[in-house]
Amino acid sequence: MDLGIAGRWALVCGASKGLGLGCARALASEGANVVIVARGAEALETAAAGLRALTGAGRVVTVATDITTAAGREAALAACPQVDILVTNAGGPPPGDFRDWDRDQWLAAVDANMLTPIELIRATVDTMAARGFGRVVNITSSAVKAPIDILGLSNGARSGLTGVIAGIARTHLARNVTLNNLLPGAFDTDRLRGTLEASARRQQQSLDDAAAHRRSAIPAGRFGTPEEFGAACAFLCSTQAGYITGQNLLIDGGAYPGTF
Repeated sequence: MDLGIAGRWALVCGASKGLGLGCARALASEGANVVIVARGAEALETAAAGLRALTGAGRVVTVATDITTAAGREAALAACPQVDILVTNAGGPPPGDFRDWDRDQWLAAVDANMLTPIELIRATVDTMAARGFGRVVNITSSAVKAPIDILGLSNGARSGLTGVIAGIARTHLARNVTLNNLLPGAFDTDRLRGTLEASARRQQQSLDDAAAHRRSAIPAGRFGTPEEFGAACAFLCSTQAGYITGQNLLIDGGAYPGTF
């Protein structure tokens, strides 16, 4: 299926590896031009080389910056001729015990995982509407729907973003601009490995045992891959997804047992 986004410009945050790179790869494979942003220049250039090698890929531009800063956002937006597709993504705050987090740690989590996406949306959504096409996809977390005790900083900040998106997602729908959230469960990424290491220390078990325990709670019997996550992102960015907005798509291998 042709997703109809060839030639569109996509700004993808946190795209040097993991889920962000999976999204950038899927978009580039559809012929979109991608501006990929991450803090680590070396990893970012390695990712860009892989994207440029994809059949049918458009232009690939790299911006090594911290997207959670005003200067970083300015640099990223300046590198993108026009933002037709915005994929927000920032590294999650560290796991731990809520008793140990002070005000500064809470503010850092909110700044990175709530306010940064809001600022990027604020800077791009009106021009999307003026052109008659726009897709915003925020990478949040399954913890928004099923909170994880050691991820309290993430639970709070990402839930705040979810509430804001619910309020604004319909504002420009008549102008073909959609805003949706992707909620990843356990995907094979550095973030998951860090969470598993923290859990292993807490439970005084090996990393392999912690991983096996986590997989046992997933009906799919495995962790997800960045490639399948990216495919879901690309569909939400497609012309065919213009009737979908304000939604929270949970991608967790069936781990969440609820109806809604």
